[in-house]
Amino acid sequence: MTSLVEYSRQGNLGVIAVDNPPVNALSQGVRQGLVDAMRQGIADADAQALVLLCKGRTFIAGADIKEFGRPIGPPAYLEMLDAIEGSPKPVIAAIHGTALGGGLEVALTCHYRCAVRSAQLGLPEVKLGLLPGAGGTQRLPRLAGVEAAIEMITGGEPIGAETALARGVIDEIVEGDLAAGALAFAGRVVAEKRPLRKVRDLDDKIAEAKAKPGLFEEARKAIARRARGNEAPLRCLAAVEAAATLPFDAGIAREQELSREAFASPQSEALRYVFFAEREVARVPGVTKDTPVRPVRQGAVLGSGTMGAGIAMNFANAGIPVTMIDVKPELVQKGLDTIRRNYASTVSKGRLSQAEMDARLARITGATEFERVGQADLVIEAVFEEMALKKEVFGRLDKDCGPDTVLATNTSTLDVNEIAAATQRPEQVVGMHFFSPANVMRLVEIVRGTKTAPTPLATAMAVARQMGKIGVVVGVCDGFVGNRMLHQYTREAAFLLEEGALPQQVDKVIYDFGLPMGPFAMGDLAGLDVGWRVRKHRREMGTLKGRYPGTIPDRLCEMGRFGQKTSAGYYRYEAGSRTPVPDPEVEALIAQVAQELGVTRRAVSDEEILARCLYAMINEAAKILEEGIALRPSDVDIIWINGYGFPSYRGGPMHYADSIGLKTVHEGLLGFQREHGDVWQPSSLLARLAKEGKRFADL
Repeated sequence: MTSLVEYSRQGNLGVIAVDNPPVNALSQGVRQGLVDAMRQGIADADAQALVLLCKGRTFIAGADIKEFGRPIGPPAYLEMLDAIEGSPKPVIAAIHGTALGGGLEVALTCHYRCAVRSAQLGLPEVKLGLLPGAGGTQRLPRLAGVEAAIEMITGGEPIGAETALARGVIDEIVEGDLAAGALAFAGRVVAEKRPLRKVRDLDDKIAEAKAKPGLFEEARKAIARRARGNEAPLRCLAAVEAAATLPFDAGIAREQELSREAFASPQSEALRYVFFAEREVARVPGVTKDTPVRPVRQGAVLGSGTMGAGIAMNFANAGIPVTMIDVKPELVQKGLDTIRRNYASTVSKGRLSQAEMDARLARITGATEFERVGQADLVIEAVFEEMALKKEVFGRLDKDCGPDTVLATNTSTLDVNEIAAATQRPEQVVGMHFFSPANVMRLVEIVRGTKTAPTPLATAMAVARQMGKIGVVVGVCDGFVGNRMLHQYTREAAFLLEEGALPQQVDKVIYDFGLPMGPFAMGDLAGLDVGWRVRKHRREMGTLKGRYPGTIPDRLCEMGRFGQKTSAGYYRYEAGSRTPVPDPEVEALIAQVAQELGVTRRAVSDEEILARCLYAMINEAAKILEEGIALRPSDVDIIWINGYGFPSYRGGPMHYADSIGLKTVHEGLLGFQREHGDVWQPSSLLARLAKEGKRFADL
């Protein structure tokens, strides 16, 4: 045995204990240790059953990520699992923490399973573009039933112990000490002479599936609609179908074939890239594990609108009491009502208990007294996106907050340095740009100003993590990373309308590529009046120069078409519906604007639409990297995946550019530059990488 796995005996029971902190991952040493421990337990004449448990805070939480993409040293997973399942003595898995991926597959090869009530069990491989490749797709349907297995394996979400018990995945919930409970359970297995129940031999739930001939076809259609181009869920379904239609060993062979196919796919490569990129964002120059982080025991949010209410919910969800402040009692009450409705909706969907809703609401207090900010360790401003107003707010915060309070602005575009300059403590000011709806979206752009000190920055990062968000540190510029790229993307979409495309064509191309909606449906959802105000302000300031694609949306707003809120924008909307309906009135307006601008409309191909929308944002991202606004190309990808819905199975815009080749992107940019002018001039960074045959990933 290796030192990662120990064998001992308590009475007539052998105990196999895995000890590979922090998450007992199935490294080569653990696999070998399990095989060796099984041999010792089988050879121990005084052991009548074997209990498999893990030390530390969790059961086996999955594969060892250090082995991703590398040859797997012996023993192979299937060899290890065969050693467990083939034991002539009952093997009982004792589960706490999480049994995920390969960890659950280990448990499924045991003859019985027990777990503490707080345990989570799941097969999340689909989230990496993979499928459970060590028998999970073959054994889980035999225990939980085919339909439950399809849900778990194609969705990748874990289930709790109570659900696992109801579905037959575990045999007993242990109250109190897990080791004692598991040994007691194993003792009953021995005393009652229960049979060696090999999951591979169970067929009653497979028979139930065979009695439903349309089951897999219906599942395939539903998953295809949900996955929208993501191949992994359909591969997972194919593996489960093999469990229901083939003998066990043939099903394992099919699972292995599909697993190899998935691992070699570009989509899995992209998803595995995203997995590591999400962890990389925490590495920020100037912030180390020794950087002090201010404890946030009380939060405050300025503004009770949609964004302010969502941010207040994030505090409450993280267990932090928060005061939501606005200028009028009716505004505060409106915000509190919004929060209550949001929580009630989550409860109605079964994703939150009523008791937890009540606990979270109890952490949120409404107020109109600005001075209440003095009680907070972190204040997040979420007032209107106007510089003069924000500077006034931060001037007051400077007077009313304690010297160590972290002052954060939720601005989406404005200069954080200018906002910070309104205080006598610019080093305490940081941007925390949440994405709407703030209580749902995972991304927070954490904006480091020129004078932001390490502790406020580290505090903002820590609070974002506590809220369950992905915080990505960016620098100061107009729009930061996400919105700056978005401006270029929507610019080209608007020009495409003038040149010959229609909103529904552009939106369909982008939707089919994998984003949740196209730019015009997105504009209608967000409200066209928001951009209209920005453009009017920039015209007044004289900062709108050259050809700017604002004519069509400006005309729509002048017509009172602000999007879904007015039942008309780029599309029209039936009463009570959010479904966009193409509108001949908009098509006529587009043709009229093109004529006024002297643009001859033409047929625009889907390929051109995709290239112009994506290449515009990729080129802007390259400029952002040149300027040091983003730390890494992968940070840009995480921002666009988590803030804008860029399909994760494409890896984000920078990974996508690498996948099609920067030479291809560069040549496309040059072609658009010849046709449409210097707004398309390739960034020097992109041009250099393309010339050298390199990728963004090489930076």
